Amino acid sequence: MNRFPFIFVFAGAICFLPFVNSPIALILGMLVSVFGQRPDHLPIAAWSKKLLSWSIIGLGFGIELKSAFATISNSIGLIFVSIFATLGLGYLGAKLLKMDAKTGHLISSGTAICGGSAIAAVGPAIDAKPPQMSLALTTVFILNAIALFIFPPIGHALNLDQNTFGVWAAIAIHDTSSVVGAASAYGEEALQVATTTKLSRALWIIPVAFISGLMFRSGGKKMAIPTFILWYIAAMIFAYLVPQLSTAYGYIFLGSKQLLVVSLFLIGSTMTAEQFKQAGWRPIALGVGLWGIISVASLLYLTAP
Repeated sequence: MNRFPFIFVFAGAICFLPFVNSPIALILGMLVSVFGQRPDHLPIAAWSKKLLSWSIIGLGFGIELKSAFATISNSIGLIFVSIFATLGLGYLGAKLLKMDAKTGHLISSGTAICGGSAIAAVGPAIDAKPPQMSLALTTVFILNAIALFIFPPIGHALNLDQNTFGVWAAIAIHDTSSVVGAASAYGEEALQVATTTKLSRALWIIPVAFISGLMFRSGGKKMAIPTFILWYIAAMIFAYLVPQLSTAYGYIFLGSKQLLVVSLFLIGSTMTAEQFKQAGWRPIALGVGLWGIISVASLLYLTAP
């Protein structure tokens, strides 16, 4: 690999621009790696882990507790069942496909909660390696991009009302950005419902990350709650108790989203073509299977008479 990180630094700097999203950053990182421009003498894995933690903490300032709890109270059953059913099916699916357990759990977490943000939060909790993170993120981002384009036409074809489509999009589409994109294309009410529901689901990052840490801890190793989870909770509580700084919270939230983009660039740069070749078709198969099940099941539930 190249010891002089000029191209690496340039590509990383591009990821600070607001029009660069998570999938683009991940692909940029992979291209840097594939073309031999990743500087191996730099602690990239350590950097990405720290940036992920900081970005998750910052995102906590964007969670409006009142709106989130109000939405949760209206759809707590569907949210709870969809999250833990997805995680359970993901565990079984990874076993059936004989794939790496941590990669399978990351894909399941991303499908169950909020895509790349959930993977970014759960990854450090289970001590996932950068290649495992990259495979999970790539799988989720591919399906996330597809959902952005196909959900609105499906909603119109089925004559879904604004509220139903908003809830369905929040349940079945991975990342918040694509949920917002698909819902805004459907209508203003759908956008409001989808955004609130999706942000309320983000609260489940906390218990899922904690449970994940318990599941994957080593034999005699004590369970340590990842520090970023505690700071994530603190950020939400502080934003709720001090609403006067709402403008500042908005900037922190936007900055944290872009920091997450940069961290995904770093994760992508640790991935090699050989690692994808070794992983094969299994991550995509698991992702498609889980996505299909949660999309169809939630739609049937929401449209049942």
